[in-house]
Amino acid sequence: MENPASNESTLEYQYRILPDVSRTFALTIPALPAELRHVVANAYLLCRLADTIEDEPVLDSNSKTKLLEQFIGVLKHENDPDEFARRVASQLSAETPDAERDLVANTAAVVQVTRQFTKTQQDALLRCVAIMCKDMPKFQRTKTLDGLEQLEDLDRYCYVVAGVVGEMLTELFAEHSKQVAKRKASMMPLAVSFGQGLQMTNILKDIWRDSESETCWLPRSFFPDIDGGLAQVLVERDGTRITAGVDRLVGVAHVHLIAALRYTCNIPRHEVGIRRFCLWAIGLAVLTLRNIYRNPGYTDGNQVKVSRRAVKATVFVCNIALYSNAGLKVLFALATRGLPLGSLDKVQPRSGPDQGDRSAGSVDLPGTLSSSAQ
Repeated sequence: MENPASNESTLEYQYRILPDVSRTFALTIPALPAELRHVVANAYLLCRLADTIEDEPVLDSNSKTKLLEQFIGVLKHENDPDEFARRVASQLSAETPDAERDLVANTAAVVQVTRQFTKTQQDALLRCVAIMCKDMPKFQRTKTLDGLEQLEDLDRYCYVVAGVVGEMLTELFAEHSKQVAKRKASMMPLAVSFGQGLQMTNILKDIWRDSESETCWLPRSFFPDIDGGLAQVLVERDGTRITAGVDRLVGVAHVHLIAALRYTCNIPRHEVGIRRFCLWAIGLAVLTLRNIYRNPGYTDGNQVKVSRRAVKATVFVCNIALYSNAGLKVLFALATRGLPLGSLDKVQPRSGPDQGDRSAGSVDLPGTLSSSAQ
């Protein structure tokens, strides 16, 4: 595919490809102020480029590591983006989606947008993508259907693929807003937890899709009583045998999303676009966790997918409560009522057919956030 700059601007290409590689970000990014919208959209595409390489099934670990190192070189102006794009494109298999092939072919267009940002913005993007490119292969080299060992291992994985994104966004928000800048130090740990809450929600939703590629990101310590281990359950596609452990992980994700709400409440009320961006993401994650918890034994992500109608309702309700932190806390508590909740090492079990009777009156974060978020 040809570079789009010949018939459309690089920014136009950026927004044309975004819905094809992420429906969620195509919904939330336009809520941001224009100057942030451009850089956050670009940041997502850079991360997606790295993910495309990491997800390629025919490439071995060494090949992926080399390509990811070369990608960092592109962002540092050390490697030619067109040459890099040709090298990657020649190694992609038929399993790579067409939209991601398009994105790879147009690496130069994406990077051209990156180079238009301020130094602070470029530094934030580079740090985020460099950490992802450096550390993702470590997890990919050791991934198995047996899952990770402990919750701490999941924390580390979530930090590499999502926590660093939360940190990057906070740097961008702080440059945009002096009030956010004053609160940046206290917001950073919450930003990491924000990223982990969203990532854990996706991991739980995609358990079965990941298993098809011999991958499991669940911590084995949450499933101690399963005969044959996680691998056997995933091969047999028996969702009922992992329900208890999934419930506990829903509780952990819930705790992180409470931190995400606290993060959002730190954003000035007049920064309407940033608050919308954060709230919509939190709302979609909460709806997904509810679907997961209300469908014990699910064996397909489509069974817990959020409907378009629910998405529209979430956006509408979040927008109503947008300016009131107290209103957002009440709304969040009502939306999460019945979900497991507890510290990261002790999460409330199911309490009957009504799926719990937790009070909706408080959303203070219980316990610690995570080993990587402190």
